[in-house]
Amino acid sequence: MVIQNAVFQQAAPPHEAIAHFRSRLGFETDVSDVAAALSGPEPGFTLIDTRSDAAWSQGHVPGAIHLPGRRVALEAPDLVRAGTPVVVYCWGPGCNGATRAALEFALLGYPVKEMLGGFEYWAREGFAYETSEGLAQLPPDALTNVGPSGLSGGAVTNHGISCAC
Repeated sequence: MVIQNAVFQQAAPPHEAIAHFRSRLGFETDVSDVAAALSGPEPGFTLIDTRSDAAWSQGHVPGAIHLPGRRVALEAPDLVRAGTPVVVYCWGPGCNGATRAALEFALLGYPVKEMLGGFEYWAREGFAYETSEGLAQLPPDALTNVGPSGLSGGAVTNHGISCAC
């Protein structure tokens, strides 16, 4: 079969696509999966907010530890027990701070994943967050496909957490 459009001119064969996407799942998670894990008795990881002090006080995921990325190498061993799986997040998809922090945790020997979407998508999907003034929560953004009002027209529920994917 000859593919004649620009989208698939450089497509990888299926066995390479399998390896690529399986690999990505080893490095990344998303806000819905993190929220589902945090809603249980033991999430199995430590959640790290890698943003600045100002961003942290504006809002962060409940239960997260604040450790700005530039301080990970020096402070992580005092805050997170060696070998503990870690999930890191930064502001959102337009920021690579979580990627840099994930690298620092990996260099220290921690199993680590990056939370795709970061704090921006945590808030946009309607999950509660802590601020310097207390707990806050926004209604889900319909463009994130969360809940029955999302673009999908309905959502799949995973442990009580809505996600349309």
